[in-house]
Amino acid sequence: MARVRVAACQIDTVVGDLPGNVGRILGALAEAGTAGADLAVFPELAVTGYPPEDLLGRPAFVADNRTAFAEVAAATGPCAAVVGHVDVDGAGRLVNAASLCHEGAVLATYHKRLLPNYGVFDEQRWFAPGTGPAGLVLVAGVPTGMTVCEDMWFPGGPMVEQAAAGARLLVNLNASPYSRGRREERLAVLAGRVAETGCAVVYVNQVGGQDELVFDGASVVVDAAGEVVASARQFAEEVLVVDLEVDGPGASAPPAARALVVSTGSRAGPGAPLRPVVPPLDPVAEVYEALVLGTRDYLAKNGFTDAVVGLSGGIDSSLVAAVAVDAVGPAHVHGVAMPSRYSSPGSVTDAEALAANLGIGLDTLSIEDAHRALARTLAPVLGGDPAGLTDENLQSRIRGVLLMALSNARGWIVLTTGNKSEMATGYSTLYGDSAGGFAVIKDVAKTLVYDLCRHRNARAGTEVVPESVLTKAPSAELRPDQRDVESLPPYELLDPVMAGYVEADLSADDLVAAGFDPATVARVVGLVDRAEYKRRQMPPGVRISGKAFGKDRRMPITNHYRGAYRRDGAAPGEAPAIV
Repeated sequence: MARVRVAACQIDTVVGDLPGNVGRILGALAEAGTAGADLAVFPELAVTGYPPEDLLGRPAFVADNRTAFAEVAAATGPCAAVVGHVDVDGAGRLVNAASLCHEGAVLATYHKRLLPNYGVFDEQRWFAPGTGPAGLVLVAGVPTGMTVCEDMWFPGGPMVEQAAAGARLLVNLNASPYSRGRREERLAVLAGRVAETGCAVVYVNQVGGQDELVFDGASVVVDAAGEVVASARQFAEEVLVVDLEVDGPGASAPPAARALVVSTGSRAGPGAPLRPVVPPLDPVAEVYEALVLGTRDYLAKNGFTDAVVGLSGGIDSSLVAAVAVDAVGPAHVHGVAMPSRYSSPGSVTDAEALAANLGIGLDTLSIEDAHRALARTLAPVLGGDPAGLTDENLQSRIRGVLLMALSNARGWIVLTTGNKSEMATGYSTLYGDSAGGFAVIKDVAKTLVYDLCRHRNARAGTEVVPESVLTKAPSAELRPDQRDVESLPPYELLDPVMAGYVEADLSADDLVAAGFDPATVARVVGLVDRAEYKRRQMPPGVRISGKAFGKDRRMPITNHYRGAYRRDGAAPGEAPAIV
C-alpha cells in the first residue's frame, strides 16, 4: 500500500480575472504545501473561471490564459498541482485541459474527452474533444489519472481506460453547477465509477456564483471501496486535505503503469487523520445558501456594494431582503416601501417590522401623487382614467421607476422580487416589478418561498419574517381586495404543474395522464407559453432547479406548438388550441 496526501482546492474563481485566479490558485497551493500535500487538485478551468463562454472566441484571451497558466506551473514546488486551463491541441483547436505541474514544470496534460452540450452547457461551441493516451503520472508512488467533469459522468469512459492502464487514483476536476438534489446525483455517479474502476476518486468542484449559475463546491474523496472518506463544505471555499491509502503499481501492474513519467515522492507525515465527512445541508437550507452565495458573488464580482429592495410587506420581498442581508450585511441593504391607495395598513406595518427585524433602513415613498398625475396625463387619450390591467401595471411601473432612480442616484443594484411561479405564468409587469439588476428568487417556486422564510426564522431562533406575512393571502394589492388566486390557480396546484411542464418537459397530455386536473393543466400551460416574451427581458437570477428560465430553457418566443399534433383548422398566425 502507498499513502498519498491530496488537497482538494475548492476555490471561488472569477471568469476573466486571470491575475486574480492565478493568485487564488497559488494561495491555495501554498496552503496545501504547508499541510504536506503530495498533490493539490483545482477545479475545471480554474485559470479562466467557468464558464468563459465567448471570451474563448478572442485569441488574446486564450493567449493570456496560457501565459497565466505558465505562471502557475512555474510557481509549483514539491507539492504537485493539477490545474484546469484552456489549451490548444496539435490541430490548433481549443481544448478544456487539466495539467499536472511539479517543481516548475508541466509533466502531463489531459484534454477533456466528453463535452457536455445540454442545459447550461455549450462546450461543443468552444472546445474540441480530447484524444490520445491515458497519460498517467506517478504521485507519491501511486499511479494517478486526470479527467475533467463530464468524463466522470458516463460508464465506460476515460476513467475506465485509465484504470486499465494501471491507475489506482483518479482525480476529476469540476465546474458542476448547483441544483436541488445534485449532490446525491454526483455521489451516485461517483459510486458507479469506483465500482467499475476499483480506484479511489478525488472529486474537486469549484464554488461561487457566476451570473445565474451558483457552484456549491461539496468536493468529496471516495476510497476504492466506494466509501466517502472526506468531504468539503457546501457553498464555501476550502482546501480539503486527506490521506489516502491506495495500492501502488506493483510488479503485476500493466506496462503503462510501470513506465509513468515522474514521481513527486511522498510528503505525507505518519498518522495524519482523515478530515471528517461534513454532513450535507438539508434540502431547504442548501437552497437558501445557494441564494445567498449567488447574490453575494453577483454583487461583489460586478462591483456593487449595496442593494435596494422594494418592500411590499409580502412574502417574496421579505425573502429577498433576508437573503440580501445575509449576503452583504444589513448596512448594505436598503428597503423602500411604496404604498398606494390599495395598500393595506397591514402590508405597511409588515414591511416596517421586517426591516426592523433585519436591521435595515426603510424609506417610504408614496406613489399616490405620481399615480394621479399619470392618470391625468393618460385620460385624454384613453377617454377617462386608466382602469383594469392598465391601471394595475401603471402602479407597478411607477415603483420600478422609483427604484431605478435610487439605483442611479446611489449606485445601488435593484433586487427584483418575482418568484418562479410568477415568472412562469407572466404574473408580473414588464418595466415594473421585473425592472432591476438581479432577480434573486426567479427560480424559486412560490411554495418554496414559504419554506425558505420559515427556514430563515428557524435558523435565527426568532421571528425575522413576521408571522402575519407567512399567513396572509398573497396579493399584488393593485386593486381593491385583490388576491393572487383571482388570476392564478392556487400555488399548491400551480407549482407542481409548472415544474412538470417547465423542468421535466412534460406535455399537457403527460401531465393530465399523471393525474393533474385537465383544466388546471390547460390554464397553466397556456400562461407559461404566452409569457415567453416577458421572460426574455428579465434580469438574471440564481439557478437552483434542474431547469431555470434563462440559459437552461431556450424556447422560441414566436411558437405555435401547443401539444399533440392535429389539423384543427387554425388560421395562419393563430396558435392552435391546447389539446
